[in-house]
Amino acid sequence: ADSISLSTNVLFGVQSIMMKDRELTGMYYDYALAAPVMAGITEKEKGDILVLGMGTGTYAGLCEKYFPQSDIDGVEIDPKIARLAGEYFELPSQVSVSVYDGRAYLDQAGKYDVIMVDAYQDITIPFQLSTVEFFEKVKEHLNEGGVMVVNMNMRSDSEDSINDYLCDTIDSVFGNVYTVPVEGGSNCEVFATDRTDMMDQFATLSRELPQDNLQDMMETVQEGCSLRNGGDLILTDDKA
Repeated sequence: ADSISLSTNVLFGVQSIMMKDRELTGMYYDYALAAPVMAGITEKEKGDILVLGMGTGTYAGLCEKYFPQSDIDGVEIDPKIARLAGEYFELPSQVSVSVYDGRAYLDQAGKYDVIMVDAYQDITIPFQLSTVEFFEKVKEHLNEGGVMVVNMNMRSDSEDSINDYLCDTIDSVFGNVYTVPVEGGSNCEVFATDRTDMMDQFATLSRELPQDNLQDMMETVQEGCSLRNGGDLILTDDKA
């Protein structure tokens, strides 16, 4: 028990230092930072960002660092994790946190430029956050030209995998869907929008970013981006 407690304390300490410094993490969160840029948000241009499945607030904290003019809302269904985000992980006080189911939250939410969906844990996927009806609701809460980014943390080379179902379902709702595998891990980031010139704008704004490390990360995203051609593996509320 003592070793477990020590390991937990060390983990919290390392994570706290990382979040305090607000550097890039080397994880999928960095790739997901492309979504604000794709939506036209910059260091000086204000945007509205929503994180469904905020966890300990790593992505929200990075958005606050690199897009400081933006308003950021986080939604986390587990009240204990939401509490830990503030106590141990240096979640910025500017981030508004709601303890709620992500889909139910959208029923009373406004509109955003970016909506991040980070609610899938390995093979545990909340069915209500994976269907056509859910992604249509997300789309309704995006401003014109807005971008949804979904973190899928399972990668598979087999046909008709859960990733294929999720991507086909997203593609049935949005006009343009791009996937980017995360180097050195099993995650894959999915970017969805109805904007036809998103990648052109993304390339232009990426070159204008003032931080070299973020510029390099955006170049990695551009190099890994693939346009998704949707199929017919569709998840719905009554078939999820």
